[in-house]
Amino acid sequence: MIVITNNEGKAGIPVTARLLEAGKPGLEAVEAGVRMVESDPEVRTVGHGGWPNLLGEVELDASIMCGSTLRTGAVGALKGYLHPISIAREVMERLPHEIIVGEGAARFAHEVGAEAGDLLADHSRQAWNNWYASEVNQADQDIWPNAALIDYCHNAVDPEIGKDTTVFLAQDEHMDITAGTSTSGWGWKYPGRLGDSPIIGAGSYADSRYGACACTGAGEMTIRAGTARAVVLYMKMGMSVQDAVEEAVNDMRALKGGLISRVTIHAIDNAGNHRVVAVNGIPGNFYWYWKSGMEQPEARFAELIQITEDQPQNKPIAMSVYTQGT
Repeated sequence: MIVITNNEGKAGIPVTARLLEAGKPGLEAVEAGVRMVESDPEVRTVGHGGWPNLLGEVELDASIMCGSTLRTGAVGALKGYLHPISIAREVMERLPHEIIVGEGAARFAHEVGAEAGDLLADHSRQAWNNWYASEVNQADQDIWPNAALIDYCHNAVDPEIGKDTTVFLAQDEHMDITAGTSTSGWGWKYPGRLGDSPIIGAGSYADSRYGACACTGAGEMTIRAGTARAVVLYMKMGMSVQDAVEEAVNDMRALKGGLISRVTIHAIDNAGNHRVVAVNGIPGNFYWYWKSGMEQPEARFAELIQITEDQPQNKPIAMSVYTQGT
């Protein structure tokens, strides 16, 4: 059994590990772990307390995937509900669809009795108010919220660089693999923006026959490259998890124009090996790791790889020792 989660998953991985050790299925364990992160007041990019969009509204995205059935559930641009990961699982189990968004997602959440709540915490409200007062010109304030937002979207600075979506990858005692994600997305995003988290194949993918992958960071890049599905496909073609991630990084090197920023790729294979790579990452980027037999999860540094033009291509700029298997 194994669990991998990113830096934001600290509150959830002990719960996921404990449930796996108790023999619970991966879907249950991953959902429970992600819910803990969604409730963690110290995490400002997931669930309650997440950063709002340009209009000061918190919109949440989440997904879950069962690697044994290849069924998925996802929600996007969801407002007013505290645990999008649970709503995503309900989508998977109760609808013939794979993803629902916006008002439809909120309607469905109400129908299944999901927990509602105010997502905009005081720190987020104050940060947005400060941005609005300093960056929105008087003419636009006079007609707000009907002002044009395009330029504000391009000029807005994410209030917490280096923090992320949360992603969980787990293999249970039956060798079933599950992937789960949850996020409030890019701070000050254009309303309705979906990143990669609810996009199966971009932000996450799980196939119990081969492995799983989930990504954090600039979802615009992994959507274009189909990164999560690509990593699993490369493993299906016979690559090791280490080589599959490397090939997915090479896919990103072909991206031209648009947002080219940082992405962290988390991957496991069906034998319990893993690799975590921070593309254009910052020093200190870490993730949490647990396997059966460990007393508690460990924080490990991600491998840093640079793909921008000002660094040598195809060469990692810093390597950690934590690319081994179990």
